[in-house]
Amino acid sequence: MRNISLIFKQFSKAVLLTAGFAILGFSAHAQGDATKGEALFKANCTTCHKIESQLIGPALGPLVTAETDDKWLTKWVQNNQALIAAKDPKALKIYNQFNQQGMTVFGSLSDGDVANILAYIRADWKTQQAAAPAAGAAGASGATADSGPSSLVIWGLLGVIVVAFIVIIVLNKVIGTLERLLLRNKGIVLEEEETEDGVAKVPVDKMAGLKHLAKNKKFIFFVILCGTIACGSWTWVTLWNTNVHQGYQPEQPIHFPHDLHAGVMKIDCQYCHSGAYKSKNATIPSLNICMNCHKVVKQDSPEIQKIYAALGYDPKTQKYDSTKSRPIQWVRVHNLPDLVYFNHSQHVKVGGIKCQTCHGPVQTMKEIYQYSPLTMKWCIQCHKRTEVDFSKGGHKGNAYYDNMIAVHDRIKRGEKVTEASMGGIECGKCHY
Repeated sequence: MRNISLIFKQFSKAVLLTAGFAILGFSAHAQGDATKGEALFKANCTTCHKIESQLIGPALGPLVTAETDDKWLTKWVQNNQALIAAKDPKALKIYNQFNQQGMTVFGSLSDGDVANILAYIRADWKTQQAAAPAAGAAGASGATADSGPSSLVIWGLLGVIVVAFIVIIVLNKVIGTLERLLLRNKGIVLEEEETEDGVAKVPVDKMAGLKHLAKNKKFIFFVILCGTIACGSWTWVTLWNTNVHQGYQPEQPIHFPHDLHAGVMKIDCQYCHSGAYKSKNATIPSLNICMNCHKVVKQDSPEIQKIYAALGYDPKTQKYDSTKSRPIQWVRVHNLPDLVYFNHSQHVKVGGIKCQTCHGPVQTMKEIYQYSPLTMKWCIQCHKRTEVDFSKGGHKGNAYYDNMIAVHDRIKRGEKVTEASMGGIECGKCHY
């Protein structure tokens, strides 16, 4: 009987390990935020892709669900051209399948952004599959076959593992009881048992198990080790995210719906933030810019009335009273440390970077919030992935890059190059 008990104990350990790996495997895709992924998908992917059907590119629902290697998918989204150049088999298969039409490189998307997009695609595809009628599902069995195991199968397997584990625990208890009865019939009294008038009696001590564990040096070491790792991880994450205000969304004195102006009305960001392409700061739009439209449009809106009050403007007489004007106390959303030098014009005008690269899909935001972490790591990742093409975009005809190309040509010819020829005596290099 003791051999049977040992076999069951070993089997229970194997079941626990199997259950742990199964849960980790099933949750491998649950790392992204589908809500954030929806906004990113609509801002970057809808031009060429649909989830349920082919557009310019393939239907992403069955494709992404069938592909289990999220690291490869992330590399493909961020820089598919690099994978194709490296002769990656999966990349070449997709490239040749769609007549060698190159996909846009999304170097500005971080690993977390791609994970959010993948989570949204899988969640939406799963919803569509669940909502499809049985007849339709039977007719589309080819597409369904690539969508991986259903949730019913997964939960069924987990249920079987849990039931098996419960059965093992019960059997262990039963075997232990039978062993004690057999030993008692042979007149053998276990150390943890006492006898009273020749009858074995197990003392009632509810804390006996805890006392036994407290004396187990290996168990105490394991608990301390786990506690140290948990506390260290929590401390590291807390320190790492100090002054990282991703998701910060303060309440503004006047509600400005970016989804209406930049989304529905298609107003260019730089119409309001005119400093983004010519100066270091994007600048807060003046109320005069608002009045270009709202001197006539939506005069009765409570939010527009706040603009009139701040300007001292009377819509009936269409006159301004400067004695009644006051500044709007806007709350800053994006704020970099003082040690950071960031120039909007270098990125927008010279680099040709879109506003959404850093500020996210503002055209879908009802109220603006900090979309990106704005950490040094995030900036460096973008700089490593963003390719500089001197033949087009903001680089073409740009005096700075033209000068750099000329300097490189002089180096190739073996001519002398000084700091001055590289812009080293420009005032802005030191005085900014």
